[in-house]
Amino acid sequence: MSMKNTHLTEDELKERIEIVKRFKSLLEQQRAKFQEYLAVLEKQHEKIEIDDAESMSAHAELENQIVANIKSLQKVIEPMNSLYQSVSDGEDTGGIDKIQSDLDKLQRQVLVQNERNRELLKARMNQLKSQMTVLAVSNPYRGKRSIYAERQAGNLVSIEG
Repeated sequence: MSMKNTHLTEDELKERIEIVKRFKSLLEQQRAKFQEYLAVLEKQHEKIEIDDAESMSAHAELENQIVANIKSLQKVIEPMNSLYQSVSDGEDTGGIDKIQSDLDKLQRQVLVQNERNRELLKARMNQLKSQMTVLAVSNPYRGKRSIYAERQAGNLVSIEG
């Protein structure tokens, strides 16, 4: 501890310890959410490759929930980070630097995996569009009227008799 910290009262020291513990807990929660998000993205990648549309949809929904959780955690972490910085005097208290480093690494991995999924999904969508175009062009009934379509009936009735 620096010389500045030797003049802290017991209450100030307890308050700082609580701030550090709370901040560390929030960072650990966020790290866990990013790990969960990365796992979901990796599973989603597999589902895109095998064309499992129902699972892709479920993964997209889960992804949205995780992102919402990460955003709400971030709203709490930002002010806690400012408070932590004001009480820590630049010291790494409780391995927070390690957690932040892990979190940065996970964020980069999530971005890379997310981009891979987008590219794979875009390629799959282009492939499906091509298949639909081929089907539309090769349809033998294209341009022909359906036998079930409404037929024009005459308006005049002949009454001869």
